[in-house]
Amino acid sequence: MQGERNVEKYREAGINWWDYCGPVLVNSYPTYLEKLPPLIAKINREKRSSKNYVLFLGSTDAESNQAPCLSLVQFQIEQGELVLTAYQRSSDANLGLPADIYHLYLMARQIELPLKSITLNIGNVHIYENNISRTEQLLAGNEDTKFDLNV
Repeated sequence: MQGERNVEKYREAGINWWDYCGPVLVNSYPTYLEKLPPLIAKINREKRSSKNYVLFLGSTDAESNQAPCLSLVQFQIEQGELVLTAYQRSSDANLGLPADIYHLYLMARQIELPLKSITLNIGNVHIYENNISRTEQLLAGNEDTKFDLNV
């Protein structure tokens, strides 16, 4: 939640998945994780049904070769329940999309209100060509399927 930007720190913690693209793509998630805790605290403190609370990630000021895939998350309180709506500019259907849906759910769990709904609007959903056969394997029930990461 603190937003670590140093790839070496990930490696020290045993997280090596970022190594494949570290030189070309700076992780924009730390900036997003820096913005999220204060927003959640504000929502939990105010709980105003007349206000839309927005986490805008279209510009993160992180050095990156592309804008964040998840661009906007809106938290709205409707009759004492949380309505979460998000816009995602791009989504890798077999790799990123399941994780993104889960991340939205985890965000919603931080709000001290019952969850009414999550709506995710996506501009582009795709499966990379090098992962088509693996996606077919996963859909056929092979839970041990591993995908190639694409940058």
